[in-house]
Amino acid sequence: MTTLAPSAAPALRRLYLVRFGFAVVWAILLTSTGADLNPVSVGLLVLYPVFDVAAAVVDLRSSRTSTLAVNAAVSALAAVGLAVAAAAGVPAVLRVWGAWAIVSGLVQLVVGVRRRALGGQVPMMLAGGISVLAGASFAAMAGADDPAVAGVAGYAAVGGVFFLVSALRLGRAARGN
Repeated sequence: MTTLAPSAAPALRRLYLVRFGFAVVWAILLTSTGADLNPVSVGLLVLYPVFDVAAAVVDLRSSRTSTLAVNAAVSALAAVGLAVAAAAGVPAVLRVWGAWAIVSGLVQLVVGVRRRALGGQVPMMLAGGISVLAGASFAAMAGADDPAVAGVAGYAAVGGVFFLVSALRLGRAARGN
């Protein structure tokens, strides 16, 4: 198990709050771009895993949890994959997003389990498991008659809520409540 110093909790809490804010704003922006792929929606789709890379790097620097390096690499590959997939259409984007959600969800689950002694990680473990299921759902949606990227906005918003809940629980654990 990876253990973190209690002093890492405030940094992790701040990171989770930033991730919550980003996810909610990103979901609103993606929803407002419409159902079709266009330059703005493609840019947003690529931006999300790029932000995930940055968050993983920040987290890695403060916690030294090596599994986060895997997450950063997977998210970087997802950003490139999404940029390429956008040229092929919504089904390809959903397949790449789904694969990324599955792998990053598994990583998030592992990191949450390893950090469980820190507190506030149950929401992260749940979010990781849900991400795996959502990823499979996105891959399945790619084969639908009229696939749309709108579902990924909901996925991001729900993930953001899990980050918020985890941040609040980390704050409570730090206060000893």
